[in-house]
Amino acid sequence: MEFDQFLHKIRTLTEKIFIPNEHLLEENNDVPESIMDEIKNSGLFAISIPVEYGGLDYNMEQQVLLTFEFTKASAVYRSRFSTTIGLCSQAILDFGTPKQKEMYLPGMAEGEIIGSFALTEPEAGSDAASIKTIAVKKNDFYILNGTKKYITNAPNADLFLVMARTDPKAKGSKGISSFLVDAKSEGIKVGKVPEMLGHRGSASPEVYFNNCKVNADSLLGDKEGGGLKPALRGINHARLHVAATCVGQAIRLIEESVKFSNSRIQFETPIAEMPAIQNMIADSYSEMLASKAMTLEAARKFDSGSIPETEIAAAKYFSSEMVSRVADRSLQIMGGAGYLEGNPITRLFRDTRLFRLYEGTSQIQQRNIARNIIKELE
Repeated sequence: MEFDQFLHKIRTLTEKIFIPNEHLLEENNDVPESIMDEIKNSGLFAISIPVEYGGLDYNMEQQVLLTFEFTKASAVYRSRFSTTIGLCSQAILDFGTPKQKEMYLPGMAEGEIIGSFALTEPEAGSDAASIKTIAVKKNDFYILNGTKKYITNAPNADLFLVMARTDPKAKGSKGISSFLVDAKSEGIKVGKVPEMLGHRGSASPEVYFNNCKVNADSLLGDKEGGGLKPALRGINHARLHVAATCVGQAIRLIEESVKFSNSRIQFETPIAEMPAIQNMIADSYSEMLASKAMTLEAARKFDSGSIPETEIAAAKYFSSEMVSRVADRSLQIMGGAGYLEGNPITRLFRDTRLFRLYEGTSQIQQRNIARNIIKELE
């Protein structure tokens, strides 16, 4: 299928299936299986995986354009496949052995293997190099012990990409290795799903590894060490997708704001005709366009060969801050009605707050941008 045809297909899926069924996500606190089947059958799990492994092999610019479309709906849908297409599959693609790629990537492309990224810990968030989960080698297997926190899709996972310390004497990230761990392995316990401010229907509980025994061939790339390189490969991919998600959510918020403004009558006229309302809509639209341009430019640089870490950080930072401002204006436009549950703007207001926190907080992005620029200009 040509990309333009696929883009139209996903646009239709969003309009006909995702948006009309958003209420089910909070009612069921999950994505219904019927919609998961739609996601799998649509090919969304395959967009970042090469054709040789059953994927569609779309480049980053194309992935971003697709993300603009499907994230006009609740970002909860995206959360069910995002860790698979970004954080997990890309680490396997760049660092896995040929056997590991053949074992996992075709299933990921079909949506039959759900990946979950297990890096963050109770005392290791932005400082990922301080993880305490350990993996001790004994003959031809490893024993994993530790706790992971905020692990998206953990209850639905078939495979965990786990970062653990294999060399306790090595400082920082040097002693960290990555493991591909079957979610059905003994010694894995998924904690209670916490209640969240937004993204209701998504799950990010703790995961406990208690004497979890995994074969030595579970070691990503079949070698110890490597530090956080596999994690960062997936994270940079994911950060750009988050920036695109913020654009999609902003587009939806603007559409809902305009719809409300045209229907809300005050002083015998639609509030859409009032300059104060028009100013807020104009500001939101202008900022969304700027974010869209930044994200597409970063995607094009990504496709040119090297990973543009500074541009990705800038796009993620600006876009996540932008969508929070757009959500705030949208709720302000609704007035008191915006403070009541049961409408898209109120839900999106809650949902979009997360984007300034995960895949690196805004403050971490600021640090990364500044450090990279200072280093380049020395």
